[in-house]
Amino acid sequence: MTRLDGRRSYDGPVQLQTEPDLPAGAEVVRLSAVGRAGRLVAAAVVLALLLVGTVWGDDSAFPFGPFRMYATRADPNAPVISTQVVGLTGAGAEVRLSGGEVGLRRAEFEGQLPRLEADPELLGLLAGSYAQRHPSAPDLVSVQVVQRHFELRNGTQTGAFTDTVLVAYDLGGSS
Repeated sequence: MTRLDGRRSYDGPVQLQTEPDLPAGAEVVRLSAVGRAGRLVAAAVVLALLLVGTVWGDDSAFPFGPFRMYATRADPNAPVISTQVVGLTGAGAEVRLSGGEVGLRRAEFEGQLPRLEADPELLGLLAGSYAQRHPSAPDLVSVQVVQRHFELRNGTQTGAFTDTVLVAYDLGGSS
């Protein structure tokens, strides 16, 4: 802020406060030999867990195992897999049900894939949720979990892809 005389508010001298008198610090307490040994053992156990987890662990061992998403590099020529849920209308049109359309985010949904593969009727719940959120949308006749494999060459999409239906559930004409 500039004052009327042209000086800025931060141009003036800064008044430093003197440090208040501090009480004398307590005497340093040294660890006993047993205390030092206990801390060394605890540190050795943690380091051993980290080493074992790094060499043989996977995502489920995190934080003692690597989080593979960040600890590994993807092959630039391997396909990239995208999982999506689609509903099919009576006219054959695809309706995207993933991406929050049914109240689940992608990561939440992908975490439930083993459950959906074991019990495909759960896809009917997704169709019901979609119908509640979009009452004017056409009725769905089936729901599918589709994995799309995008082909890469040197880390760049080639434009080619293949779809694999992991789970399908026929709604029987009701949604």
